[in-house]
Amino acid sequence: MRIVIAGAGEVGTHLAKLLSREDMEISLLDEFQDRLGDLSANYDMLTKVGNPTSIRDLKEIGVQGCDLFISVTPHETENMTACLIANALGAKRTLARIDNYEYLLPENKAFFEKMGLNHLIYPEVLAANEIEESLRTNWMRYHLHLGQGALELCVIKVRSSAKTIGQTFASGVYNHGKYRIVAIKRGQETIIPRGQDTVEEGDLVYCVCPKEHMEYLREEMGKNKREIKNVIFFGGGRIARKAATELVGEMNIKIIEKDRGLCDLLSEKVPDALIINDDGSDMSVLQEEGIQDADAFVAVTDNSEANIFACLAAQRFGVRKTIAEVENLDYIPMAEGLDIGTVLNKKTIAASYIYQMLLDASVRGVHNLTSADAEIVEFVAKEGSSITKHKVKDVDLPDEANIGGIVRAGEGILVNGETQIIAGDLVVVFCKNHVIRHLERFFK
Repeated sequence: MRIVIAGAGEVGTHLAKLLSREDMEISLLDEFQDRLGDLSANYDMLTKVGNPTSIRDLKEIGVQGCDLFISVTPHETENMTACLIANALGAKRTLARIDNYEYLLPENKAFFEKMGLNHLIYPEVLAANEIEESLRTNWMRYHLHLGQGALELCVIKVRSSAKTIGQTFASGVYNHGKYRIVAIKRGQETIIPRGQDTVEEGDLVYCVCPKEHMEYLREEMGKNKREIKNVIFFGGGRIARKAATELVGEMNIKIIEKDRGLCDLLSEKVPDALIINDDGSDMSVLQEEGIQDADAFVAVTDNSEANIFACLAAQRFGVRKTIAEVENLDYIPMAEGLDIGTVLNKKTIAASYIYQMLLDASVRGVHNLTSADAEIVEFVAKEGSSITKHKVKDVDLPDEANIGGIVRAGEGILVNGETQIIAGDLVVVFCKNHVIRHLERFFK
């Protein structure tokens, strides 16, 4: 598969590095040499200095007949123009990064398809969606609906109140059929649990659970329900604006932003939120704005360090739920080690979304798990595929993968060793990033 990426910014570079590990021909184009650096020397990819909207440069990097052309520069117009040119030059599919939410509306999809724009992605909207979900399910670190809600992925920080601390998986304590732990994150290690493994205080556990057993899972993990009513956003950019727009009807939203022009825009776009023109990194400002009474604090400025430290400050004031947008990938383990509630990275979210398009048709969905350097993948078992020929215990899956559950005729079912997967089942698999393509062959 041949893929051309225009834009060596954060999203484009991260995506190119991710795809270069696969058996793909990756080319990366950018106007500035310093952004490309020595990527071609350190990764299996071709790099070229050039203009994404130059017909000559696009021809030279080989968009003619490429399987996918991706334009993810910071400029929406440039991305859309580049895709239109690439399509006219013979690219089979195109994807543009945008910053106009109107373009994502379902009624506009056919319009853009006709123009030659096959896919549109708005990373900030994807990040905002995760913030909304995290605030609504606040006793978890992270939450995903799987199989159209038949199953749920719940990522939970284990505290001393959890009932199962120290119990081995071989003891049978988890044989209740109400949830299944598919992975454990302990420090920097991601563990696929086996018989003698245990859950310990401080672990992050990744559980697959049918919706009807969510309350049981919450009680087992010793978590209390907490209603979130008062939310403070630090930073008023696109992520905050989109999240606040969706949440303002059910929560009291306050946004602290030091840029006056951005505050004016927020007042227009989110009129029911309280907009504060001040510096949210100033502790006295946070106190004046009632941080001690907030149920949740969401830091989404462009500065990763400021977001991390602001969340730590919010915790000192007693805020129970904190969310930080951390763009520097090297900072993510540190942020999690500091016990910040939810850590988001729009680069990895966007890359996961794009990566899904490159997988086999048997893959229904791919969800990046930033904290575990892993994915939750939804596969559809095909007629005659090897996954349907043996019980789960006899399927020779990679060690870095674990089946959590299946959705059959709309019903979420947890798996065990005796489960027999049949054609048409939606199979939920937890796996490390690098084994997704190895898993595809089991479902074809």
